[in-house]
Amino acid sequence: CDPAGKGNRQGCCSVSDAADGRLVAAMLDIPFYVLNFKKDFGRVIDYFVAEYNAGRTPNPCVRCNDWLKFGRLHDYAQSIGADFIATGHYARIERSEDGGGRLMRGLDPKKDQSYVLFGTPRNRLDHMLLPVGGFTKAEIRRKAEEFGLPVFDKPDSYEICFVPDNDYAGLIERRTPQAVQPGAVLDTAGNIVGEHAGHQHYTLGQRRGVGVALGYPIYVVDKDPAANTVTVGRKEDALTTRLTARETNWLIDAPVTPIRCQAKIRYNSPAQAATVRAAGEDSLEVVFDDAQHAVTPGQAVVCYDGEVVLGGGWIEEIR
Repeated sequence: CDPAGKGNRQGCCSVSDAADGRLVAAMLDIPFYVLNFKKDFGRVIDYFVAEYNAGRTPNPCVRCNDWLKFGRLHDYAQSIGADFIATGHYARIERSEDGGGRLMRGLDPKKDQSYVLFGTPRNRLDHMLLPVGGFTKAEIRRKAEEFGLPVFDKPDSYEICFVPDNDYAGLIERRTPQAVQPGAVLDTAGNIVGEHAGHQHYTLGQRRGVGVALGYPIYVVDKDPAANTVTVGRKEDALTTRLTARETNWLIDAPVTPIRCQAKIRYNSPAQAATVRAAGEDSLEVVFDDAQHAVTPGQAVVCYDGEVVLGGGWIEEIR
């Protein structure tokens, strides 16, 4: 599919990607089928827009994995008697003697994508194949070239597939024009120091493009969608040591007593030493050893024990 409708080559699911898949399948002499999940994908876009309008920062790639790749696609695979879903994520499944699987980091630390797979239901790990996770990206490209596959040097995907121009605020404004309105930029004392074009243009921790000068480096430290305000302050004003996450998914038995872990608060940040515990049926609490910058509601927190993914949830509160 091409959610953006523009044949975008930098996304992960464009028309050109489908054509590449068809070509490679033909070269390997394997069946190739295309499934139309356009209506289902609309749920991902609706979520994306709603989260920004609610003052949070969404992660549509994780939701797409949960709802489509290991949701609808898994169900389809089951319906035709397929035993596994295989994807090109840089992560690994390690299987025990009893056949159970556990999710592991990818071997290539620069490409590890285990973070975006944390929401996979535990019972579906047994039906997952992640064949590239045990190699580096360079090794995979070499293997593809050796096999004569024309995609061996295809550029990596970085943009959100349905926001090919990277103008996510423009997408939100086009879909919900009434929700994107000018408002006040405040300092941490509550004084008005500027005006913004819509709180959806800002994320916690943002430094560039704030449009306000206070004589010292400033960062976005808070957003209030109800009041339509954006608050800026010093870097230390965006530090926090605790978070609560909802919609949890555990890939181990949920730890009702605190356990040590390493926790990632965004895809491109290193995991940090922390303590985690399950807090009720559908929430968890993480306490970091050191204060973290710009912990952002709407993003996922994913907990690790070394190479093993323990589970995670969606950041709801910080303090």
